[in-house]
Amino acid sequence: MNPAVFIDIDMATRNLYYKNKTGILPWLGLAILIVLFDQLSKIWITHTLSYGQAIKLTSFFNLLLVYNEGAAFSFLASQAGWQRYFFTVISVVAVIFIVYLLKRHSHQKLFCLSLALILGGAIGNLIDRSLYGHVIDFLDVHAFGWHWPTFNIADCGITIGAVLFIIDELKRVRKN
Repeated sequence: MNPAVFIDIDMATRNLYYKNKTGILPWLGLAILIVLFDQLSKIWITHTLSYGQAIKLTSFFNLLLVYNEGAAFSFLASQAGWQRYFFTVISVVAVIFIVYLLKRHSHQKLFCLSLALILGGAIGNLIDRSLYGHVIDFLDVHAFGWHWPTFNIADCGITIGAVLFIIDELKRVRKN
């Protein structure tokens, strides 16, 4: 066989393989969109409301500016301040690990979608923690005497990403 023909076939096979891979850039782009929406919404809310001020939008939803020095649901918020650095380190490690997973599994769409949403949320809250020492929360949901802890767009990305991650894992388990 002519070596030039062999190289052409090999190049065509490689190009076909790489065209089918989505790559990491779309997933990073989605994460950046989450960060942008999160940070822009936090800038807007901090310029619109004073700390603790609420705007009632519906019977079950308010905008309420609060600061969370802890993690999800204000976990460890009442500690002496060490939690800021602890959660910052955890966030940085998580971001690095998620980028690694996105690069390694970029062809697995649902898995990467979930990771991209989590990544965007983690970076959004990491920015707050790094700049302010707390996370800015403002979405306040309540109904029938039940009150959900106040959250933000980054938290939405993390939560939706976690749900999609579980769905992806359940689909993978069913296949095997």
